Order: sequence, then C-alpha cells, then structure tokens
Amino acid sequence: MQHGIAFQSLIPIRAKPDHASEQTTQLLFGEMYHVFEQKENWLRIKTVFDNYEGWMHEKQHYHLSAVDAEKILKSPKSVAAELVQTVTNNDKSFPIVMGSTLYDFDGMNFKIGKEKFVYSGQATNEKTGLLNTEHIRKFALKLLHAPYQWGGRSPFGIDCSGLTQVVYKVYGIDLPRDAYQQAEAGKILNFINEAREGDLAFFDNDEDRITHTGIILNNDQIIHASGEVRIDTIDHYGIYNKSLKKYTHKLRLLKRII
Repeated sequence: MQHGIAFQSLIPIRAKPDHASEQTTQLLFGEMYHVFEQKENWLRIKTVFDNYEGWMHEKQHYHLSAVDAEKILKSPKSVAAELVQTVTNNDKSFPIVMGSTLYDFDGMNFKIGKEKFVYSGQATNEKTGLLNTEHIRKFALKLLHAPYQWGGRSPFGIDCSGLTQVVYKVYGIDLPRDAYQQAEAGKILNFINEAREGDLAFFDNDEDRITHTGIILNNDQIIHASGEVRIDTIDHYGIYNKSLKKYTHKLRLLKRII
C-alpha cells in the first residue's frame, strides 16, 4: 500500500478512473490518503481524514514513504482558517483554502516531511480553545455566497455536506463526507425549538433518503449550500426560501455535534 498527501490547493476525486467521471469529493492541501489500486494513469485512494474512496490522477499524486507518512500522522496538526491564503515553499507560492491541513505549524512556518512552508494566515488547532458555537457561525459565514459544486469543498465551489465538513474541521471536529453519514453522528434533537446555533439539520427526498444538510444559526435561520451558500429560514417543516416563496427542503433530523 502506498501513501500520499495533497501537495496542491485542491485535487478532484472522481467516482471512476476517468476525467469525465463525476467529482465525488476533493482533497484539500495537506490531507493524506492511502493508495490501494492503479488503473493506467489513475489511483484508487482512501482518504485518512474521512475514509472516503475515489480515484485521483497519478499526476496529482505526491508519494510519501511509510516512514514519512507515520511521522506526519503523529505530527501536531493545525487547520487553515483563512478563506484563501498563500503559502510559500522555497521559490514557489500558491494559494490554499480554508480547511487545509498544516503540520507542526508555529504561527508562521510548517513542514511536510522535509519540505518547509511559510503561511501567514490564521489557523486553528487543539490549543486554540474554541469553546463556543459563535466560532461555527464565524467560519460558516466566510463561505457565504460560495457557488454550489457537487463534490466541492472550497470557496470556489462547495456542496452541502462539504460546507458542514469544512466548517467543523476548522472548529476541530472531524465529520464524515456525505450528509447521510454525518446524520449518524451526534445527539438527536426532538424539536426545532431545542436547536441552537451550530447544530446540524438534515433533510430527505421523496424516497426518504437524507440528501441535504446545513448549519443552524440563531433567529430560526440556517446556512446551507443550495445553488450557493445561502441563509434561509428554517422551521419544523424544513427550509423556507423567501425569494421563491416556498419550502425547498423537508426537515428529517436535527443533531447536536458539539
């Protein structure tokens, strides 16, 4: 089994080993993965962060030795909290997005194996002391108006469960990738009036499958990705879009993760 790490800002992961196949998720900079299979120029991987499987092109693979992979896994991790910020590695500079992983970060410098980087943005870690749900709101609002993209996890394109996953990752909590998987985490809330800011709401389709999620805000509002990252009203029926003057998502479940 090979090991790898995302050394680019974003790496698309696809359902099949083909550029025309649907994007199911994205790797953010610094996220590790294991390689299980190769078909021509494609690698079947499983992400370390959320155990998600898919295919990436070998040109975007950055190989790690077993020794380096073990060292990195044991390294202190921080998470980029800036919407977009540049990192510098020797003479090379490139942007990384919110939710990217930084190892051995000292407030300015971090490293991946023998590679050293400079990052001047804000980051969070287990020592940051995020003790209240106001931080969830703060991180979620940074992504407001980001365009919807199936499988996306960045301000340049994000889906509903990508939004909740990235926001919670910056907060310091790892969530699974898809909405139905996230719905299995946390404590069930029985009524909408029990929900508080930072709780997650889940919505089902006509086949009773959970297909959508969002983050509860104060004042009966929810932030979610539908067309774009937007704020709408929520009640015990579901999400009400005032512009369309109708309910767009049927409420199925409320969960408290924090």
